[in-house]
Amino acid sequence: MPQGQPDTRTARISAEEALALHATGRPGKLETRLTKPLATARDLSLAYSPGVAEPCLQIAKNPALAYDYTTRGNMVAVISNGTAVLGLGNLGALASKPVMEGKVALFKRFADIDGIDLELATEDVEEFVNAVRFLGPSFGGINLEDIKAPECFVIEQRLRELMDIPVFHDDQHGTAIVAAAGLINACHLTGRELRDAKLVINGAGSAAIACAELVKAMGMRPENVILCDTKGVIYQGRSEGMNQWKSAHATATSARSLSEALDGADVFFGLSAKGAMTKEMVRAMAPRPIIFAMANPDPEITPEEAREAAADAIIATGRSDYPNQVNNVLGFPYIFRGALDVRARTIDEGMKVAAAEALAQLAREDVPDEVHSASAGGRLCFGPDYIIPNAFDPRLISRIPPAVARAAMASGVARRPLADLRRYARELSGRLDPTASALDAIMERVRASPCRVVFAEGEEEKIVRAAVAFRNAGYGTPVLIGREARVLATMETLGLGQVEGIEIHNARLSGANQRYAEFLYQKLQRRGFLARDCQRMVNQDRNIFAACMVATGDADAMVTGATRSTSVCMEDIGHVIEPAAGRIAFGLTLLLTSRGGTIFIADTLLHERPSPEQLVGITLGSAAAARSLGHEPRVALTSHSTFGNPMHPTGQAIRDAVAMLDRRGVDFEYDGDMSPDVALEPSLRALYPFCRLTGPANVLIMPGLHSAHIASRLAPRVGGGSTIGPLLIGLQHAVQLLPMDASVSQIVDIATLAAHQALELRR
Repeated sequence: MPQGQPDTRTARISAEEALALHATGRPGKLETRLTKPLATARDLSLAYSPGVAEPCLQIAKNPALAYDYTTRGNMVAVISNGTAVLGLGNLGALASKPVMEGKVALFKRFADIDGIDLELATEDVEEFVNAVRFLGPSFGGINLEDIKAPECFVIEQRLRELMDIPVFHDDQHGTAIVAAAGLINACHLTGRELRDAKLVINGAGSAAIACAELVKAMGMRPENVILCDTKGVIYQGRSEGMNQWKSAHATATSARSLSEALDGADVFFGLSAKGAMTKEMVRAMAPRPIIFAMANPDPEITPEEAREAAADAIIATGRSDYPNQVNNVLGFPYIFRGALDVRARTIDEGMKVAAAEALAQLAREDVPDEVHSASAGGRLCFGPDYIIPNAFDPRLISRIPPAVARAAMASGVARRPLADLRRYARELSGRLDPTASALDAIMERVRASPCRVVFAEGEEEKIVRAAVAFRNAGYGTPVLIGREARVLATMETLGLGQVEGIEIHNARLSGANQRYAEFLYQKLQRRGFLARDCQRMVNQDRNIFAACMVATGDADAMVTGATRSTSVCMEDIGHVIEPAAGRIAFGLTLLLTSRGGTIFIADTLLHERPSPEQLVGITLGSAAAARSLGHEPRVALTSHSTFGNPMHPTGQAIRDAVAMLDRRGVDFEYDGDMSPDVALEPSLRALYPFCRLTGPANVLIMPGLHSAHIASRLAPRVGGGSTIGPLLIGLQHAVQLLPMDASVSQIVDIATLAAHQALELRR
């Protein structure tokens, strides 16, 4: 169901964590950024007075030009009055603002659609409609959110009649579209025809009514759809608790209760409450029943209970910790993307059906490798446990919007038909940076295969907070190195709850102390270390102790660096853990730019002046890392010179590395030596037609540690954006270093990346 619903199993987020995220730095989740330069008086004259008069005059002559000269064509308003906020009830307009900001963020994250949240302090339908109807010139679409039934039906219908842009109440239609996609595939797998299937819907709110309307629009016979509410079956002639929307779906049936309605039914849609369905009801259904128990956070019946009653049932829920999640984020961003791009007047039934059918078809196709890692159940393959696409599938943006656009053109609601839908799909594929989806997939893979991660500086307050958050998120078992009394006192002071699921190891008192000392002595005895030296190091150095835990298999990964410099940490870890065979260890920083792209910068951690051979190893490792995050690498080996101009000796290592890569015949684009501006700017690169890069570089190999460090630290502070890392790559075991100024959230993210690194090393 709606993507904002809490999940008590996999997202045990504390109130403190959630409040800290929203309050840290600039409060909230959104800000406005400029898309045109305003650095000079001339820039200002063009963007504002007098230059702004020109587009105003043109729009006055032809209103359609607003899509060409303003943000209207990529702008959606997310509007609520807060009368049905998530599962929390009527919290009011102001209290709904965090949810609406979050919805705007999802539009941007999944479909590159800009948005503004608007919270209206009224529960009066007429006041609400009048407040929204006059906003039409500002936006390309209206997304209504968290408005209670039945008012939401009236508001949406009135606004659709009054406005010439799409008006879409996601709580209704988003759930219906994703559920319909799953139903198409479930019927296919069980040999049913949709038109003949018998469906019982428990719940008669906005989402339930929308589901009934959509499946009927898709061909299901109206007499085969039975709707139930808290008073029982909605049948023809019933008067109690009825309204016009329920009456529209009243059925001629003798059934009066949910259990009676389910007798012989093929499909159950639950949009109601925990425990509404029993095993006896499942047994009464037709063979191979289809059960979509979509109540959140707890379904009407759990998959385990349903399968006890019918082992061959096909089951979907609204939860991320079970297969077949009915998640609205699979629908609304992509539906609006397609509607905006053809400048649709509305979102009609045909567009909704097209979205559902495209989702269903995508689930039947071979799943890309990068999506498999997000699955809790291993490899994804069309079947009973995979009838709905994974929310992290990068193909969603290139499949759903074109289907919606095609339907809009077919029905005549598109004001700007697209001549080449294949080209449109290709353009959509390149619209989003794949890093975000890949990182989401990494987090899900770790949650599916929890790891033991050692936090070497276990007595530090923010490390303790991060360890608790790591545990609560379901990523695995955090192991804190420190004195137990000190750690427990910190947890109590911070009000972080119980210690269950967290291990605390005192290096000096650990039962593994002697074993680690002997292990370390075997590694260092011919490097000038005595046995007593190794024993002292294990006793006194938490990095050494943590690294020994990982190296001996007592833990999967480690993180450190919150209290010690990188060089000190690397020296400690280097005593225990070495580079993997045939690999070179280096640091890779991900620069997430303010424009939504990712640039990989290496080596930002270890090699002060890498040799040509080391540069080749760093290049190969960086390209592989970029590919693992969904990018096709275009590597620029950077220098102060560009293709030998000037031909200075300091650039020779870069030129030699390029020659060595030429001899290797690698399978990705690369070139150098070149300055970063040439690597990133097409107009400058055009001066060198022989350059092998077909687009802006996304991997920058730096000639030395000083330049890499300066670039990675300077760029986010002067150009916007943020960084992840440096990530330590190329060691035998999973180790990651923390920036000393890392926040709790950053520590959790890096610990999760360390856990994922451990999973990769197991392959």
